[in-house]
Amino acid sequence: MDLAFIPSPSVGVVHLGPIPLRGYAFCIIIGVFVGVWLGNKRWVQRGGRSGTVADIAVWAVPFGLVGGRLYHVITTYEPYFGPNGHPLDAFKVWEGGLGIWGAVALGAVGAWIGCRRRGIPLPAYADALAPGLALGQAIGRWGNWFNQELYGKPTDVPWALKISSDPAIGRIGGTYHPTFLYECLWCIGVAALVIWADKRFRLGHGRAFALYVAAYCAGRAWIEYMRVDEAHHILGLRLNVWTALIVLVLAVAYFVVSAKKAPGREAVVEPGAQPAEGADGAAAEDAGHADHADDAKVSVEKPSSKASSEDDGETKTKTEAGADAADGASESATDEPGDKKAGDATDAPAADAAKPAGSGSTKKP
Repeated sequence: MDLAFIPSPSVGVVHLGPIPLRGYAFCIIIGVFVGVWLGNKRWVQRGGRSGTVADIAVWAVPFGLVGGRLYHVITTYEPYFGPNGHPLDAFKVWEGGLGIWGAVALGAVGAWIGCRRRGIPLPAYADALAPGLALGQAIGRWGNWFNQELYGKPTDVPWALKISSDPAIGRIGGTYHPTFLYECLWCIGVAALVIWADKRFRLGHGRAFALYVAAYCAGRAWIEYMRVDEAHHILGLRLNVWTALIVLVLAVAYFVVSAKKAPGREAVVEPGAQPAEGADGAAAEDAGHADHADDAKVSVEKPSSKASSEDDGETKTKTEAGADAADGASESATDEPGDKKAGDATDAPAADAAKPAGSGSTKKP
C-alpha cells in the first residue's frame, strides 16, 4: 500500500461556458511569459532596450510551437498517420505533444528573422534568453501532469505519481516516477547554472545559450531513459536519448570553438543602445588600447605645445608692433594735405595692378 504519492488532477480541462480552459495550454502560456520576462531583464542588463525581447518573441514563439508539434508528429506518427490513425489530430496541440528539440530549432529560425529585422546578433539574443527558456520549460512540464502523460517506470517511492487508469487509451493505473517533476527541477537548476556562470565568466557570443543546451541535454538523456511511453528505439535506446546526446556534443563543441574565436562578451548588443556596463571582449580591449595611446600622445606633445605657444606669443608681439608702426605712418600721411594727392596717385596704379585680367577696367595705356 502506498503511504504517500503525488496525486494527478481528475480532469485536465475546465469549461467556462463554451470556452475550454486547458491546464496544458495554461502551463505553456505561463512558461512563455516567464521566459520573455526574464529574457527582457537580462537583455537590458547587457545594454539592450526594454521590449526588444518581446518584439522578437512575436516571431520566435509561433515558429517554436510549429516546430515542436512537427517534431512530435514526425517522430510519433502512428497515432496520426498509422493504420488506425487520425490525421486531423495532428493539429490538436492542446492534447499534448510538443518536442522541445523542434521547438528550439524552429524557434531559433523565428528569432533569427526577428533579430535580422532589428539588426541584432542572434547569439547575443540567445544568451539573454537562455535561462528564461529553461524556466519556461520547467513551468511547461506541468502540462504533462494535467494530461497524465510522459511518466516514468512504476515505483513506490514517496514522491511517486498516481496515474488513473483509462482503457480507452490503454493507460494502466498505478504509481510511477514523476518524470515531469524531475525535468522541472532539472530545468530550474539549469537556469540557475547559466545565470551563475554568465555572471562569473561573462559568457558571450552564444556561449550562455550553448551551456543551457548542454546542461539540459545531460539531464534529459537520463530522464528520457526512465520514461515508459511508446517511442522509437535505435540500438536499444529511445530516439530522444540519441537526440539529447548528439545535441549535447554539438553544444559543447560550439562552446569550445566560440571561446577561442570570440572570447569575452559583446560590447554592444543593439544598434543605438549604450554599451553594457563592464562589457569586455575585443571592442572593450580596443577601446582600452586607444585610451592608452591617447594618454601617451598627450604626455609627449605637452612640451612641444608649450614651446609652440611661447613662439606664437613672441611672433604675435612682433607682428603687433609692426602693425602699430604701419598704422601710425598711415595716419600721418592721411593728415597731411600735400601728401594726399601723391598718395592717391601712388595707390591708383597699385590698385589697377591688383585687378585680375578682364576685371572690367577701361583705362587705356
